[in-house]
Amino acid sequence: MLEILKAILFGIVEGVTEWLPISSTGHMILLNEIVSLNVSEEFYKMFEVVIQLGAIMAVVILYWNTLWPFTMKRVKAKGSVAVHNRVVWKEGALAMWIKIIIACIPAAIVGVLFDDKIDELFYHPIPVALALIIVGVIFIVVEFMNGKKEPVINSIAEIGYNTALIIGLFQLLAAIFPGTSRSGATIIGALLIGVSREVAAEFTFFLAVPVMFGASLLKVAKYVAEGVSMSGLEVLILIIGCVVAFAVSIFVIRFLMSYIKKHDFKVFGWYRIVLGILVIIILM
Repeated sequence: MLEILKAILFGIVEGVTEWLPISSTGHMILLNEIVSLNVSEEFYKMFEVVIQLGAIMAVVILYWNTLWPFTMKRVKAKGSVAVHNRVVWKEGALAMWIKIIIACIPAAIVGVLFDDKIDELFYHPIPVALALIIVGVIFIVVEFMNGKKEPVINSIAEIGYNTALIIGLFQLLAAIFPGTSRSGATIIGALLIGVSREVAAEFTFFLAVPVMFGASLLKVAKYVAEGVSMSGLEVLILIIGCVVAFAVSIFVIRFLMSYIKKHDFKVFGWYRIVLGILVIIILM
């Protein structure tokens, strides 16, 4: 029962921190330092990535109509009165997915080539704490620089291919340095090049779908390749963590999109700084 309660706690933390720009990976690393799951080291390395699938499914459900690129169109056969349905691309859907793929390429390349090395070097409390503080400061500075400046990009369709690549390069920072926050890095990049807060957040959500699916498949493949098998308790922990992360993410995504219509991201910057400082103090 205790391990199940821990799995619920991990699911809650993942669901909240995956979408707010405060670093889900950073919080999961710090949480594991305080409340460790009674599982194998190999399982936990896989669990902390795969649990994100639950959070990702919340995006898929909430934005299904936008993300699903196909629709049914009624067409009349040439020379006939008969009408039938044909599956066609939605207008703008192909361009949107090309932009998403372009933005995901940098992080995907680094993840495949250097995943284990990044884990070894940076998946520790002190690097995470420093990343929390540094990116928190950057958030505050960027928001002060923006002030009441009007954004130049106010819809996903207005994001160009070059803009998508620039956002993808910012996402690369999060792939390398845990604690940076994937959503935080991409939002900062988007804000700097004139994307509105709402569009920056939405595009970040969309980028998470292929990135997290890919990262999860990579971790599962490595887990299976090592010949490790999950215990019944570990399977239960994984399922509970994903389900809780999904349920919490539904509410958090809706909250964030409502919040940023009237507020900026400075509060998240201050939160990151305070949390990072507290972590360093505790470790000292």
